[in-house]
Amino acid sequence: MSNINIRPEVVKGKCPTCEEHTMLVSLTNDFYRCIDCGADLEQHVNGKISYLPVLTFDPSEGSPIVKQWDEEK
Repeated sequence: MSNINIRPEVVKGKCPTCEEHTMLVSLTNDFYRCIDCGADLEQHVNGKISYLPVLTFDPSEGSPIVKQWDEEK
C-alpha cells in the first residue's frame, strides 16, 4: 500500500470569473479552483499574486473559452 500525502492549500483571493472575494483551493502548486463558481484558475506571481482563468481552446467555438466546473463530467 502506498502512502499518498495530499496537502491542499486554501487561500483567500478575488476570482476573476465571478469577481467574488472567496476561498480558492489548490491540490497542485499553481492551479486553484474557486469555491463559489468552480472556475479553474492559474496563479501568476509577478510582483503580486494574480489568479487568471485557465483557458481552453475549442476549434468549433473559434476562440478560447474558460473551462467551467460542470464541464468536467
